[in-house]
Amino acid sequence: MKARGWVFLFVAWPAPAFAQEAARTSAWFRPERLNVLIAMAVICGVVAFFLWRAQRDRHLFIRKITGLTALDEAIGRATEMGRPVLFVPGVMDVDRVETIAGMAILGEVARKTAQYAIPLEVPVRYPLAMTTAQEVVRSAYASAGRPDLFSPERIRFVTDNLFAFAAAVNGIMLRDRPAANLFLGEFYAESLIMAETGNTTGAIQIAGTAQAAQLPFFITACDYTLIGEELFAASAYLTRAPVLMGSVKGQDYAKVAIAAAIVAGVILEALGITAFREFLTVR
Repeated sequence: MKARGWVFLFVAWPAPAFAQEAARTSAWFRPERLNVLIAMAVICGVVAFFLWRAQRDRHLFIRKITGLTALDEAIGRATEMGRPVLFVPGVMDVDRVETIAGMAILGEVARKTAQYAIPLEVPVRYPLAMTTAQEVVRSAYASAGRPDLFSPERIRFVTDNLFAFAAAVNGIMLRDRPAANLFLGEFYAESLIMAETGNTTGAIQIAGTAQAAQLPFFITACDYTLIGEELFAASAYLTRAPVLMGSVKGQDYAKVAIAAAIVAGVILEALGITAFREFLTVR
């Protein structure tokens, strides 16, 4: 009786959507999507090749990013003046890729501030971001051999209200007078408020975001600005880790291949040859 019940349940249970589609078409492979398969194979192959190459050659070239090179200058200035460094890893939670990129840079900044024994202030807008930032800074101080200098109260949750958070950051800049302000992450309407306040205090400011609408404000009020994907390449640029270097190089060459395909398609269309465009069209 139990066996019959299980058989009935198995038969009556609805099949997954992909199984229903396969049963309807009687085929698991769709030839009209071959172009997508080829594109994915090319991109993944290029990335895998550079990952393999990075494991063998740690000196892969990445162009100089001025804003990241200036990090040493900013931290050195804070050391000379005996003032803290302020780091804001964006205004969003850790489920956003720009926040993760900012946390990766925070680890390198924390390692340098630990070496020079200068305070690092990290205000955040979300509790989970605070926990993540504390672990990142703690690990950086430990790797620098200065775990005794780590102060968890300096990495603190302020408020989840956007403009209240901006006001709190402005208060830190006006009270503590940090010598370097680093805004690296995802920012919105508060970007100019914070950057302009930091500019009035005379601090050296380095900003970076992938939000195109906020870049003009950072470029105007900050000394150095990471534009778009420079923020995501920062962790590879600073650490020179083979996996990160290979990923960046692979993605760059994949973009070159895509750009070449676009140019080739335009030329062929101008010549009246439509086969290439038809092959690349997703159906």
